[in-house]
Amino acid sequence: MWQLKQLERLHEIEPDAVDTAIGVLLEKEPVLREKVIIGAYIDGDINFGKTAELLNIHPVKLREIFLARGIPVKIGVESKEEMLAEGFSAKGIRKDLK
Repeated sequence: MWQLKQLERLHEIEPDAVDTAIGVLLEKEPVLREKVIIGAYIDGDINFGKTAELLNIHPVKLREIFLARGIPVKIGVESKEEMLAEGFSAKGIRKDLK
């Protein structure tokens, strides 16, 4: 699709403009936003904790949703980066509970 190709090219020179436009689109289209976030999780671009955070869903509830939809639940860390990301997500969740 030519539009995606052009957005990728534009992102190289004006990343803020493209990021803003995508952000506006995803805010306007919550179903698309959810699909993009879940797709990123499935592709391994973000971890489970980050997925829960971006979807604003408690991880236990997200696990139930994923299991009901047949989406594999990958919990646990495989790298130092994932461990740090999980820790930051947990801190955010704890802050919300207070």
